[in-house]
Amino acid sequence: MKQTCDVVIVGTGVAGLYCALNLPDYMKIRMITKQKADESDSWLAQGGICMLRGEDDYEPYFEDTMRAGHYENNEKTVDLMIRSSNSIIRNLVQRGVRFSRDPDGELEFTREGAHSRPRILFHEDVTGREITSVLLRQAREKPNIMIDEYTTMADIICCDNVCRGVVAFREAGNPYVIEAPHVVLACGGVGGLFDNSTNFPHMTGDALAIALEHGVEAEHLDYIQIHPTTLYSEKPGRRFLISESVRGEGALLYDKNGERFTDELKPRDLLSADIRAQMEADGTRFVWEDLRPLGEQVIREHFPNIYNHCLEEGLDVLSEPIPVVPAQHYFMGGIRADLSGRTSMQGLYACGETGCNGVHGRNRLASNSLLESLVFAQRAADDIAFGGNRCCSGNGNGQNMTGAWGSTVPQAGRCSYPAEGSMVNLDKYRNPDALFAHYRCLVRNEMKRMKRSHESDDVSGKDKAWS
Repeated sequence: MKQTCDVVIVGTGVAGLYCALNLPDYMKIRMITKQKADESDSWLAQGGICMLRGEDDYEPYFEDTMRAGHYENNEKTVDLMIRSSNSIIRNLVQRGVRFSRDPDGELEFTREGAHSRPRILFHEDVTGREITSVLLRQAREKPNIMIDEYTTMADIICCDNVCRGVVAFREAGNPYVIEAPHVVLACGGVGGLFDNSTNFPHMTGDALAIALEHGVEAEHLDYIQIHPTTLYSEKPGRRFLISESVRGEGALLYDKNGERFTDELKPRDLLSADIRAQMEADGTRFVWEDLRPLGEQVIREHFPNIYNHCLEEGLDVLSEPIPVVPAQHYFMGGIRADLSGRTSMQGLYACGETGCNGVHGRNRLASNSLLESLVFAQRAADDIAFGGNRCCSGNGNGQNMTGAWGSTVPQAGRCSYPAEGSMVNLDKYRNPDALFAHYRCLVRNEMKRMKRSHESDDVSGKDKAWS
């Protein structure tokens, strides 16, 4: 079975949905997602979305982002994201996204860790769900957008470093081809590769592995963000996030003796390190987070999801601290992409957590993820509609900035697309368990290789920043 369309978008989070909604109505768009369309990590985002609050806020916002990223950020992408934020927020409001407002009807802002001032819009403590649900509803209403749930990408089809579509399957052992001149990879990060993560478990880096298989350039695969505060549990499965906004509003962290031990508004990586150090010193598996300083009204109105979830776990945040522990949360690395989401393969785009354009550097600033996804998804859509369909600038030979690919990764240009009129050989996709086990192993190995490379750079003093 072979299908055709103008654009294939893999993933139904905010990046994929916003890209689809910004493409022209005359384009036939096919969106595929592994699980239900609302089971994306965008849906889980609690805290909010950043917005530039006037020209006086530009330099502080830029500096906050750079400092959180240890100044390894790509300054061009940081500038573009910040400068684009007002138009993105205006469009979301026009689409019907309901951000919190004060009694006068003005947008209400909160602050999170590593921000020098309040600049984060929010909807209770389910901002991601609010934005994603609005975009998903609108995408489902458009006749040119088809969303296939429970559909997994198994590979891309390409020849001479030009992407021609994807191989996908709904049922194991029954792969099929979707031909398209444009493919957008917007299918999340790698949390499913970790035992403790806030991500959905089906986020296992498949797109990254497939890109590596075809020699598409990748960047900073070892840059994994650990969120400082997830609800401690001995149950298996996804970890429940205790939003950074909670600490931005005044929640405190205590050691086993009920004493504060850190600045709760540090960047995530530094705070996570402090918490782990305190746990080791105390001989405990968690620290305590106290939401009581926020007051009952703020907790019930701003954080009802957290309040209710904790009650379900037998914890009353109005009367007692709760146990929290760091867990994997976000992926700063990914498939290398330029300002328009273009990768080193023509016709192949990457945005959202799947792509890496350098905006976050080594560590992401809180609440920049939704904004970044929306800004660069829109730019990918613009490039598809109006651009020349070129690949992004790079060395073009399947290498990344830290050195040549290992022997397990072929060079760019491997041809998986048959001659005109012939059929794609789908036999190798009929054992998906073996295929995806190979993909997971490939990503893990490449993460380790890049980590060793970065550690070597640290010793030598080599500058890893974007140029």
